[in-house]
Amino acid sequence: VAPIAPVQKLTSLTTRHRLHGLICRLVSDADLFGFKGLTLRVSAGQRQFHDQYFDTPKFDLTLRDLWLRKRKGCWELKCPTATSNGTTELSGVQSHAAALCTRYKEITDLTEIHLRVKEVIKDSCEVRETETSSSEGEESWLSNMNLVCFAEFTTVRRSFTLEEDGVQIDLDQADFGYHVGEIEVLIPEGGDVMSALEKIRKTAQKLGLTGDQKVEGKMNVYLKRNHPEHYATLLSAHVL
Repeated sequence: VAPIAPVQKLTSLTTRHRLHGLICRLVSDADLFGFKGLTLRVSAGQRQFHDQYFDTPKFDLTLRDLWLRKRKGCWELKCPTATSNGTTELSGVQSHAAALCTRYKEITDLTEIHLRVKEVIKDSCEVRETETSSSEGEESWLSNMNLVCFAEFTTVRRSFTLEEDGVQIDLDQADFGYHVGEIEVLIPEGGDVMSALEKIRKTAQKLGLTGDQKVEGKMNVYLKRNHPEHYATLLSAHVL
């Protein structure tokens, strides 16, 4: 099986209630509808998933804005990408949109995840060299790298796709009582980031979302409520 290429996800958060009010009240039995010049499709209906996040007791991964997650039995490592490609200057509007978005590369190949994690934690804790090719070894590599679960929650998500531009809108309800909406675009590594930012900005504008301030993501709120020491550490390091 060929390895999956890393994907960049650009996400803009807004309050779920505002998006819910604009979109969900218009959805009937049809899975395709128009709103304010947008053609939206109910892309995945409603689904539920359970997430577990892992780090060392000293927060070696999250202090570098690296998020190791297990979802539906699959591992993902979210890595931050550069805020600018160094060659394109942003306009004032684009710069504002970029500041309100998060940009991560998502790695799903387990071998690459092992290598990336080991590279980060090798200087801070002892890593025991073992083979972890089997499903039985999948959990042992967490122990070998001194990784523990620090966050665990379930999310109910309803998704919509903007057909013309490939923009996805997710409405999330976490089981710890937080609701949030996301407008996101997936692009291949090396793809046109500026175009993706513009799609997000225009979608938010058409939906009547001002984007005046950044909205907290699920993890920010979870840590603040359940692990204030971890939250404070990441806040002081300007990760959150």
